[in-house]
Amino acid sequence: MRIHFIAIGGAVMHNLAISLAEQGHQVSGSDDQIVEPSKSRLKKAKLLPAQLGWFPANITEDIDAVILGMHAEAGNPELIRAQELKIKIYSFPEFIYEQSVNKTRVVIAGTYGKTTIMSMIMHVLRKLGKDFDYLVGAQLEGFDALVKLTAHNKIILLEGDEYYASPIDHQSKFHLFHPNIALISGVEWNESRSNISREEYFKQFETFIDTIVKKGTLIYNKDNTNLREIVEETSDCKINRHGYRLPEYSINKGVTYLHLGEERIPLQVFGKLNLSNIAGAYTVCEWLGVKRAEFYDAMKDFKSSIRYLEFVASHHECVVYQDFNYSAYKLQTSVHAVKEQFPAKALVTILELNPYDILDNNFLNQYRSSMDESDYAAVVVNREAIKEKNILLSNLEMEIKQVFNHKNFNFLTDVPSLENYLKSFNPLEVNFLFMISPNHNSINVVGLVEKLFKNY
Repeated sequence: MRIHFIAIGGAVMHNLAISLAEQGHQVSGSDDQIVEPSKSRLKKAKLLPAQLGWFPANITEDIDAVILGMHAEAGNPELIRAQELKIKIYSFPEFIYEQSVNKTRVVIAGTYGKTTIMSMIMHVLRKLGKDFDYLVGAQLEGFDALVKLTAHNKIILLEGDEYYASPIDHQSKFHLFHPNIALISGVEWNESRSNISREEYFKQFETFIDTIVKKGTLIYNKDNTNLREIVEETSDCKINRHGYRLPEYSINKGVTYLHLGEERIPLQVFGKLNLSNIAGAYTVCEWLGVKRAEFYDAMKDFKSSIRYLEFVASHHECVVYQDFNYSAYKLQTSVHAVKEQFPAKALVTILELNPYDILDNNFLNQYRSSMDESDYAAVVVNREAIKEKNILLSNLEMEIKQVFNHKNFNFLTDVPSLENYLKSFNPLEVNFLFMISPNHNSINVVGLVEKLFKNY
């Protein structure tokens, strides 16, 4: 096939383009902005556009398909030309479904935990020597691309989300995959981060369940109240339903052990969210024919491949972890996980907040008392990341302190002040947890920790 990508520079788009070119398809693409690592990877694959911009002349009658990325707009001149020529236009989830129609499609969905569960399943299948295709939302350790799409593999693992499929297709992406096996890790509506109502958000997951193929399987987290209600609303679907719960576990000398009858499985990850994700990943693998002993043996050396309670460093008995901060719920669960794992050590939690989010009272209020379980708490709002210099952070300091209501609280507005704050602790006496903003990450945690440990 001859395939043209409009907005080829996107994370998934450029990975898909490279994968298709490696299969022998004739691939071209365009974009008005391409940044690293997309630029280098496209250049190496000889797919980097010669010139940035949108050019209708790129769209010719001999093109079999156009794949449209979200970075483009509905009025994109190349898109308009493709529509004039009546060329088939796909969103990337629509295209991937068409290419995997004869495969077993496993779709992992949910407000939290999608990528972690994907990485667990991929880790186990790889260790067992089972080949598979995949689409994942973040770079995972041991996998050199976000997309693998072949003609021969019988299984494809797909990370499914509820966002628009393309600028001209406002269906949710995960509605287009029609899974044989679907997992939902949990459903939480966040008012400050959602542009739709709670009812509409939940409805997207009901519709997702409706898209599971007849006699397919839904695997779902029975500990999540919202999800249980959604599953009950779809009781008419002719599918298998398999719920899972947080497994039993214990912690001994900083190691979490999963209980399997009398057996204790040592893990390199910890926290209730990770343990719940393991239960979900096992259930998927079980439906794919993986034996229980094989799964848990493979999980013994699994390390979080993305920044969910990611180990950064240790020095003597001090440990440092970092995590992405998506919500107050995520913050609370991560703080709890570290305190539960290391109860005898004081915890210092550093939370980075997007400087524009804190101007929204609804956003701030959800964080009320959210770091109570941490012994020391600091919020960093980096003024260097603020383009509108007239925003006065000093006016917000009192409000932020009132929201967090923590007895050992500090409000910091730049990296040097954060460095000084960290130096006020003896790292031999505390543990550190950095909760980093996924969209406005201005903190080099590794560099900070190296400086902190240098003199100890």
